Amino acid sequence: MERKGNRRQAQRSQAAVLRVCGEVPCSPMRESTIATRRLQCAHMKATRLFTLPFLISFVANFLQVFAFNLFLQLSGFLKNLGAAEAKIGFILSIASVAGLAIRPLIARVMDTRGRRIVILSGGVLNILVCSLYLTIEEIGPWLYVVRILHGCSQAMLFSALFTLAADQVPELRRTEGLTFFGVSGIISISLGAKISDQIVANLGYTQLFVIAACCAALSLAMCSFLRDVRLDYAEEERRGFRAALVQLDLRPIWFVGSAFAFVLAGTFMFMKTFVMQAGLANMSAFFTPYTLAAVAPRLLLAWLPERVGPKRVLFGALGILVVGLLFLSSVVSEHDLFVAGCFLGLGHGYVFPILSSLVVNRAPVPDRGSAMALYTAIIEVGQLLAGPILGTLIERSSYTVMYRTNAVFLLVSAIAYFFWDRGRR
Repeated sequence: MERKGNRRQAQRSQAAVLRVCGEVPCSPMRESTIATRRLQCAHMKATRLFTLPFLISFVANFLQVFAFNLFLQLSGFLKNLGAAEAKIGFILSIASVAGLAIRPLIARVMDTRGRRIVILSGGVLNILVCSLYLTIEEIGPWLYVVRILHGCSQAMLFSALFTLAADQVPELRRTEGLTFFGVSGIISISLGAKISDQIVANLGYTQLFVIAACCAALSLAMCSFLRDVRLDYAEEERRGFRAALVQLDLRPIWFVGSAFAFVLAGTFMFMKTFVMQAGLANMSAFFTPYTLAAVAPRLLLAWLPERVGPKRVLFGALGILVVGLLFLSSVVSEHDLFVAGCFLGLGHGYVFPILSSLVVNRAPVPDRGSAMALYTAIIEVGQLLAGPILGTLIERSSYTVMYRTNAVFLLVSAIAYFFWDRGRR
């Protein structure tokens, strides 16, 4: 009896295994349960956000953006070499010119050979460039060469890492995923400003450039673990950089993105000289609240654009940026600088990832690399125009006039974008 019972139990277990594997018919209810569980597992896998490649990209981007943000001190370095605001703006803009010039090549390589080769090449160049700042002793041709190379390395890394992140995140959670990924860059702004203040005050600009080169090297080490994401499309479907530039539903994004980049570049480029003139302690009084305000909604409310609608949140964030610029125009104390940083950080926290998601969703998959390269290029356009224009405006008027002009410009641009892009998702 005992042997017969054990045999029946074994038969039941075997039958259950076979039913789960689909080799023996199950009851309708059991089949429904198994099918539901399989669908749930497949959905969870398809919408999983925090994968190992995504986290590696996050860390690599943090390190390279941190190295870049250490150069928020560069305007002070150039001022010590004898450059005035307009000259500083021109020198800083040279990197943007180089970044724009190389963007079509970056786009073509990303779409034909993958994102990884661009990331690794840009990482090697970034280490070299950060080291070359150690050789600069005066305002001259060599400084311009270094700035050109720096613009190329940043264009390569910025474009390729962001495009790879867009490839890695699930389509159903794209805005949320890019919002989280952007945290890696936002955090580095505060840390870069705060730590660079301490480095320059205690060690000098030489050590600042050495530390930037070390961070660039660590970023390259992390990038070596990254691999391209396979995307399914036919070769003949690829249109290229120029097609992305003139695509009808992307034009409004290029417009408002350029306006956003212009005012942001003006804020970042001249923050060092602004706090020096205002007699305030350091840049961290602005960049620390800026970072906290930008990161908090990304971590706690990353789902908001998907639930409410990305463009609704976008318009609200642009309005917050306008308020922040008006606060910045009337700063007289560190408390005022803190409040301005909160408003500007909160607005930035949503504008950039929402625009990124709109670009990825509207661009055809074969042209995603070109579209993202073009999107990151608008940041270079903002810096290219903001440097000399706003530097000259500051010299001929004041920082107050510059920030208020930016507030009006962004408000008008947001209204124009509202009517231009109306009816599109």
